[in-house]
Amino acid sequence: MLLAIDIGNSTIVWGVFENQTLKGHWRLASDSSKTSDEYGVLFQSLLQAAGFEPDLVTGVILSSVVPALTPTFEQMAEAYFHRRVLVVSPDLDTGLRLCYTNPRELGSDRLVNAAAAYNRYKAALIIIDFGTATTFCAITQSGEYLGGVIAPGLGIAADALVSRTAQLPKVDLVAPKTVIGRDTASSIQAGLIFGYTGLVDEIVSRMQAELGQPAMVIATGGLASFIAPESRTIREVRPFLTLEGLELLYRRTRGDD
Repeated sequence: MLLAIDIGNSTIVWGVFENQTLKGHWRLASDSSKTSDEYGVLFQSLLQAAGFEPDLVTGVILSSVVPALTPTFEQMAEAYFHRRVLVVSPDLDTGLRLCYTNPRELGSDRLVNAAAAYNRYKAALIIIDFGTATTFCAITQSGEYLGGVIAPGLGIAADALVSRTAQLPKVDLVAPKTVIGRDTASSIQAGLIFGYTGLVDEIVSRMQAELGQPAMVIATGGLASFIAPESRTIREVRPFLTLEGLELLYRRTRGDD
C-alpha cells in the first residue's frame, strides 16, 4: 500500500492506494503543534478502523505547503511505518516542462495537481484548486506549465466578513435562489457564491485568451463543490486530483510508469 499525504494550510488530505486504486481517504485539520507521535497514532488508528493493517504500507509520498509540518511527517513515517518519505519537489519527474520563473516558488500541491491532470487528459488545461487559497494553473497542450493565479479562498472571505464586521453573521456556504438577497444571510451567500463564481469565470476567460487555445477547466479542492455548479467554465470536478497526482509521481520516481 502507498500512503499519499497532502498537507494544506487548513487541512491534511491523505489516502491509501493499492495498485493505483484509492482504497481509503481521510481529511484532518492541519495542526503544527501536533507531534510526530500524535500524528503517527492517529494515522495508524484510522487505518486500522478502516480495515487496513499499517504494516502493509510499502511507501509514503508527501506534498506539503506547511514547512513546519514536513519534518514532523517525515519522522512520523519512519517511526510508525518504517518508510522514508518521498517529498514532492520540482526535481521530480512530473511529465511537465516547468516555465515558472523560479520553480522552487511553486506550491507542491499545484505541481501535483498539474501532473495528475495532464497525465489524464494530455490536453491544454486550466486547473482550479479551491482550498485556503483559490489557485489557477495553466498548462499547454504540449505539457508546458506556464504559471497561474493565486486568489484568497472562499473560506477566507466568509471568515473575514464575520470577523471584520459587527453585525454580519456566519452563514452556510450554499447558493441562494436569487442573486438579490431578501435577508442578510441570503445577501451574504449571494456575494460569496456568485461573487466567487464571477471571479473564477473571469480569470478563466482571461487565461483562455492568453493561452490562445481551448483549455479544459478542471476543479478540485474541498470547496470546489460550492462553485462548480454555478460556473459556466468548469467542466469537471475531480475531488481526489491531488492524491491521484501523488500516486502518479511515486510510480514515476520508482520507474513504474
